[in-house]
Amino acid sequence: MKEYIYKLTIKVRDYECDLQGVVNNSNYQHYMEHTRHEFLESLGENFGVMHEKGVDAFVSRVDIQYKTSLRSGDSFVSCLNLSKEGPKLVFYQDIYRASDMVLAAKGKVETVVVEDGKLTRGEYFDELIKGLKK
Repeated sequence: MKEYIYKLTIKVRDYECDLQGVVNNSNYQHYMEHTRHEFLESLGENFGVMHEKGVDAFVSRVDIQYKTSLRSGDSFVSCLNLSKEGPKLVFYQDIYRASDMVLAAKGKVETVVVEDGKLTRGEYFDELIKGLKK
C-alpha cells in the first residue's frame, strides 16, 4: 500500500448493500466524503463551522473506479492524499478492504471554495494545508 496523509477505518453496514449483497456503488462516494470531513476535523476545521463563517467547499468533479466489491460487515480503510491545482484542492482517495488490503475503489475528487457567495482562488485551502507534506 502506498503512503497516505490520512486514513480512516470504517465498517460496512447492512443497509448499504444492494440485492447482490455488495455495497451499492453510490456508497463509495459517501465513504469518500465522510473521510474528507474527518480529515478536515483532523486539521482543526469543521465543515459546519466553515459554512457559518461564509466559507463553503464544493465538489466540482468526482471520478470513481470500482475494483472489488465490499460486503456487509467488511471493515475497510479509506485513505487520501491531496494536491492543490490552481484554485482546486484535489483529493486522491483509495478504499481498501481491511482483511486483505485489496483495493475496492479509487477516486479523484476535485473541490473548490466559495467565500461569501464568490468563487475564490483557493486561498482558504492554502492556509488549511500549509503544514502538510506534499
